[in-house]
Amino acid sequence: MTNIKVSELDLKDKLVYVGRTAKVVKGGRRFNFSAIVVVGDGNGHVGYGLGKASEVVDAVSKATESAKKNIVKVRLSKHTIPHQVFGRYGAAKILLKPATPGTGVIASGGVRAILELAGVKDVLTKSLGSSNPHNTVKATVQGLQSLEDAVSVAERRGISVERVVNA
Repeated sequence: MTNIKVSELDLKDKLVYVGRTAKVVKGGRRFNFSAIVVVGDGNGHVGYGLGKASEVVDAVSKATESAKKNIVKVRLSKHTIPHQVFGRYGAAKILLKPATPGTGVIASGGVRAILELAGVKDVLTKSLGSSNPHNTVKATVQGLQSLEDAVSVAERRGISVERVVNA
């Protein structure tokens, strides 16, 4: 997390998941709620957060605050991702593939929320393994963070950008 000023970003948020748990007590059941929220500016900044509370509204607001604290920068190539990448978290695996303009975001659930709020317009995805929303969101962000553009690869390898692109 590199010095991203949340106050300068025009963040939109999306609710991905709300879960309910029940604790059985003498008087009946006590419910608690957990919420996953994704925030992003549609321009390469995205974050996710988890909130838990005894009311849904409180859980969502806690998740939103948490998401604003966990914003990361994503390297994009025009309106897609620079190259194919795998994201892994727990038992969830997410395959992200760049797509031609006009394809759209072929994804569902938390993966779609992350990609749309990051500003990706054309991408193909496949969820492999667990479909747990917590882990798929985290796997998607992990995959997006591992993306590299030609400039950073050339810098790391000490060669010209043309050589990286034409290799």
